[in-house]
Amino acid sequence: MPELDPLIHHPARLQLVTSLAAVSEAEFSTLRDLLGVSDSVMSKHVSALADAGYLTSRKGLHEGRRTTWIALTPTGRKAVRAHVAALRRLIATVD
Repeated sequence: MPELDPLIHHPARLQLVTSLAAVSEAEFSTLRDLLGVSDSVMSKHVSALADAGYLTSRKGLHEGRRTTWIALTPTGRKAVRAHVAALRRLIATVD
């Protein structure tokens, strides 16, 4: 059985980390809207992934308003690649 990362495997977290894999960082609100979740749900996902060392966040200004930027860490990028590889191996077993 391929080694799926249970922390990443949750659908919202998988969408979050794969979206971040394509960019250097993204605004919290942009990611929240992409996932279609509330601020509190988004914060919980970000916190869980940050606690594992997969994400970092920084506060800043964007167009005159305070915002939070989220980015994958090198550890997070490695975890995403490993999880996607495990998914590909799993999918390859389907006829």
